[in-house]
Amino acid sequence: MDATAKPLRIPPQMAVYAEEHKVFDILQKMVQKLLIDRPEDPIQYLLDHLRKDNDEVVLEAPDIVLIERNMGKRTDPTTGEVYHTSFDWPDDPAVQRNLVEPEGITEEETGQNLLRYHRNIPGILQIFSNILRQINADQPCMDVLSQVLTFVLSKPRSLAPYTPRILLCGPPGSGRSLQAALLAKRYDLVNISCGQVLKEAVADQTKIGQLIEPYIENAQQVPDNLVLRILADRLSRLECSTNGWVLHGFPRDVEQAGMLSDAGFVPNRVFFLDIPDDVAVERLSLRMTDPVSGERYHSLYKPAPRVEVHKRLQRNPADSEEKVQARLDMYHANADDLEEFYDDIFHVNADQDPYTVSEFIESCVVNPLPKSVPEERPLP
Repeated sequence: MDATAKPLRIPPQMAVYAEEHKVFDILQKMVQKLLIDRPEDPIQYLLDHLRKDNDEVVLEAPDIVLIERNMGKRTDPTTGEVYHTSFDWPDDPAVQRNLVEPEGITEEETGQNLLRYHRNIPGILQIFSNILRQINADQPCMDVLSQVLTFVLSKPRSLAPYTPRILLCGPPGSGRSLQAALLAKRYDLVNISCGQVLKEAVADQTKIGQLIEPYIENAQQVPDNLVLRILADRLSRLECSTNGWVLHGFPRDVEQAGMLSDAGFVPNRVFFLDIPDDVAVERLSLRMTDPVSGERYHSLYKPAPRVEVHKRLQRNPADSEEKVQARLDMYHANADDLEEFYDDIFHVNADQDPYTVSEFIESCVVNPLPKSVPEERPLP
């Protein structure tokens, strides 16, 4: 594709679809198998590979245990309930008298089934060697179930390409800008601050920048549709599609989140940075800026190094305690709905050293998301 005449734009839906359907993982595994096995008919080989690329579990137990379990089965012809002479024999004598031996569990038939199993299992183990787990079934059934679920629900680490799309949410003063900068530097992501992107559009005097300039100058909220147009243009650039991005400052409510999702920009990691309100007020209301150097200071955490610097420090009117509390109230009014909108969110205690917070966020970024556990449904 030629990007010389016009900036290259990659549809955001492409990465979302590929990630949801594990396209990158499938391609990575297919290329790996081709290079290792070098089949004569690669097309048919890949088709066969796709058909058997599933989780497989084999439950194993000694033959004597299997024979005992099978031979001891008894069935209630009225209810269809299955009992066992050793494990769960009913206490009611009337029920015991009605139990019968089900068909197909004679010693001869059980032996034939075991012979058939032992003839076929070596081939099964070889075919599914990469994705198969053998579990000892000669233990309590709940222990077996737990091991099976752990294996099926665990998501193996993949070497396939992975493009982080990170969303940082949190109240004012929670450190979103700092964490975004640390992530961007660490993983070469594109750091997208909504407020900064809007200011850049105004400074560049683009058409949409001229539309939002009055809102920025008068400290008014820019309409959501204009914000989304600017963000969509930024997020769809090639560097965002290839390197990944970390977004903060948008969305602030569930309506904005819906607009972002409808535009195809779906984050695959969502973090909520949590801090108490009094900590947020302390962080913001006591910070000041040196108009000469542009350096930011804080009365408690980073005081000015010299008296002359301290005298010229200026405080942003938006950082007054009243205005900070008003912004906090607005955040809390929308936070619950925003959390429900996104799946697999991570809550982070942001009231600690910023590098400790960064380490936790990084661990959630590099590790795969856990598979969702299906909801339990009542038996019919």
